[in-house]
Amino acid sequence: MVDVRIILSALWGSLMLVYLLGDVLRIFAGDYKVGELAGVPASQWMWVAVAACMLTPIVMIVLSLVVPYPAIRWVCIVAAAVWIVFNLMGLPYPGAYDNFLIVVSLVVCGAIIWYAWQWTAVG
Repeated sequence: MVDVRIILSALWGSLMLVYLLGDVLRIFAGDYKVGELAGVPASQWMWVAVAACMLTPIVMIVLSLVVPYPAIRWVCIVAAAVWIVFNLMGLPYPGAYDNFLIVVSLVVCGAIIWYAWQWTAVG
């Protein structure tokens, strides 16, 4: 059986790729305006905040593999729940592809929570 740590790490990696795909599609669809976030000119600090936020799934890939149980179980549950709330606050997006990918990300976050919740010290 595959270790829960590997599954969680893969789910966090999948979440990161879903977000990256959304960003790439947004650029190619022309729904992206250079230098703006939500129609507002973005400062360097806003871009740092975006980078820190989007770094979360990448950090969680590593943490899922190295942080001891049961701490990582709760870190995964809380982080995925925060992403669910964050994504729901942004709905709806103008592009159908964006809304579709947000739904996919909600499913992935749900899977992260489910796997972490079901995780026991034995398995």
